[in-house]
Amino acid sequence: MDKKSFLQSGHMPTLLAAFLYFDLAFMVWVILGPLAVQISADLQLTHAQKGLMVALPVLAGAILRVVMGLLVDHLKPKLSGAIGQVIVMAALFYAWQFGVHSFQGTLILGLFLGVAGASFAVALPLASRWYPAEHQGTALGIAGAGNSGTALAALLAPSLAATYGWSNVFGIMLIPLAIVFVIYLVLAKDAPECPPPKRLVEYLAVLKDKDAWWFMFFYAVTFGGFVGLASSLTIYFNTQYELDAKTAGFFTAACVFAGSLVRPIGGNVADRIGGIKSLTAMYVVAATALALVSSNLSSNYAALAVFVVAMLALGMGNGAVFQLVPQRFRKEIGVMTGLVGMAGGIGGFWLASSLGYSRQLTGSYQAGFLIFSALAIAALIGLTAVKTRWRTTWGAAHMTTARI
Repeated sequence: MDKKSFLQSGHMPTLLAAFLYFDLAFMVWVILGPLAVQISADLQLTHAQKGLMVALPVLAGAILRVVMGLLVDHLKPKLSGAIGQVIVMAALFYAWQFGVHSFQGTLILGLFLGVAGASFAVALPLASRWYPAEHQGTALGIAGAGNSGTALAALLAPSLAATYGWSNVFGIMLIPLAIVFVIYLVLAKDAPECPPPKRLVEYLAVLKDKDAWWFMFFYAVTFGGFVGLASSLTIYFNTQYELDAKTAGFFTAACVFAGSLVRPIGGNVADRIGGIKSLTAMYVVAATALALVSSNLSSNYAALAVFVVAMLALGMGNGAVFQLVPQRFRKEIGVMTGLVGMAGGIGGFWLASSLGYSRQLTGSYQAGFLIFSALAIAALIGLTAVKTRWRTTWGAAHMTTARI
């Protein structure tokens, strides 16, 4: 990548604002996962309830990404993001002041936290519209590195809960959220290339294009695997290896940091060698790692190592998918980010909830991991089936300057 060309081609303050907004939003989106050990102990939750509690914000975020994607194209990204941040801060303030006293209460809070997960449909178009095709993978990789917020949640939340109580963690989270909100308002700027609003039926017309469904499926596996594991690993390490909440949080943070930090690398690699080649390798590695960890490894450190490998593959895969999407759907990037992001969230909901149910019904997490490993193999087969058509149509050399 030509660093000078990249720095000159876009708007770095907006890219920074998109990253920070995404980072803090993702931190609170999955906050119930790192707090699950303490919450479930106080509220006496079953394995299935714990799985659903951490999975529901992921599902809510998935659905709301479509709504936010439509809002982005109507109100532009900056205003849409500001609205989302205010809603999330209000929900956290309420939970802090009035408390969460039941399983149903955690689900209601999870629905509002889904708005934070919908930040994906704002941050990526906010950054994407400033950059040309040859820099899409890198720009969206940097913005998408806000996934690291999930690692911050895993690293900090259990320790804060042990010191101040898990209800007060919601109030503590408001401090960095408020700071980033001000930074966002000052730095973020909508790109000149903002397409005019369309009618709802025009947005949903992209669903008639089979490529839209392929991208949704591919991201359901890469991002679904990433966020599903980020939401569930604290519970997994606590239950499977009897680690305390703080240690389980540290293990989870290591895995999530790995997957988050390589997303820009995944986008950059995709810019260099093509998204299809990069994504192909990532699916092979992810499927293998998930199948291996399903065997219930005897050592918690061995499991940690395998999860890190899985998260590295999934994180780079996230960057590769969003190197390809803007090439195919440049004019519809707002709604496509929402739709593809929704699919990713649904994948995460499936993994997180299925792990809980797998443990409760069979006494083991094996089935949940094996099913998702099989989905990675299915995605690999699908990518192999479409790659020739993509490279000879919209991805052909005469159609784009980017590598496909």
